[in-house]
Amino acid sequence: MSIGLCIHIGFIHMHFSKKSMPHQQLTSKSKQLSPTEATELKQLSSTELKRLHRKWRQRGYCRLALVLERVQTPFNIGAIVRAAAIQRVEHMYLVSATTPDASKAAKIAMGTARYVTWSNFDSTEQAILQARNDGYKLVGLELTSCSEPLYQIDLTCAVALILGHEDQGLSTTALAMCDAVGFIPQLSKVGSMNVASAAAIAIYEARRQSWTREESSK
Repeated sequence: MSIGLCIHIGFIHMHFSKKSMPHQQLTSKSKQLSPTEATELKQLSSTELKRLHRKWRQRGYCRLALVLERVQTPFNIGAIVRAAAIQRVEHMYLVSATTPDASKAAKIAMGTARYVTWSNFDSTEQAILQARNDGYKLVGLELTSCSEPLYQIDLTCAVALILGHEDQGLSTTALAMCDAVGFIPQLSKVGSMNVASAAAIAIYEARRQSWTREESSK
């Protein structure tokens, strides 16, 4: 099994030029619905949903994994598992974290844990080394003096996103082993973001970059 991208660079500041990120060139193709179209809107049926999801799977996507360091709240683990299952995260590397099959976490995940594999590690170093050996670029998610905005980091390869403890974040060991470290830009005075919310945003950003790159190459 191979693993992906960890975004924390420690004391090494990584720079990405616009030329290296063609996926950032976005164009708007949306249009306002006509009154007739608006009145015809309806939720998709079960069959239509399966057809829609199949269409997106056929577009292709990069390998994606998660390294969870001491994430302990069952609610967060359950929410992360569900987001991981939805976007086909390949594997989860757990370091002193609540496991997805814990009763409260499983309840939040609503049965989606069966779509995600995971393994437990006694130390952060062991987990990250295994992820690297599995072929992932390691990308830590943390607010540091050297972090880059997540959307500026190339996530269009095999990536393992590394997320840390609810209060303490990533350890110095994890940060030192990252290939890059990113953060999610925030607009308000709130100091930080819930780890499950951050994981969902980061997972989607990785998928968005892959889809955007595919569209720009056509």
